[in-house]
Amino acid sequence: KPGGTLIFDPNGIVKEPSRTDINIYKIEATRLAAEQGQPKIFNMIVLGAFLKAKPIVKIENVKRGLEKSLPERHHHMIPMNIEALELGEKELVTVR
Repeated sequence: KPGGTLIFDPNGIVKEPSRTDINIYKIEATRLAAEQGQPKIFNMIVLGAFLKAKPIVKIENVKRGLEKSLPERHHHMIPMNIEALELGEKELVTVR
């Protein structure tokens, strides 16, 4: 809707969004995840980009949420996920 926000990954997009009544952001999450050799971090990259565009929670709170929700045997993956969040924040591009 007007005034809304669109965040997109340009992978496979032939024509970029052209609406002028919304905020548009681009994050090359597919490429970034592939460059890191970790396709599973795609969603965390996108989440980091989203949190930069719409800071509804702090990354520190996401980290605490991961620690509480993930079984302890998966806690070794938390640093990789935090890095992916920060990468998404860093690489977000404002289109309009």
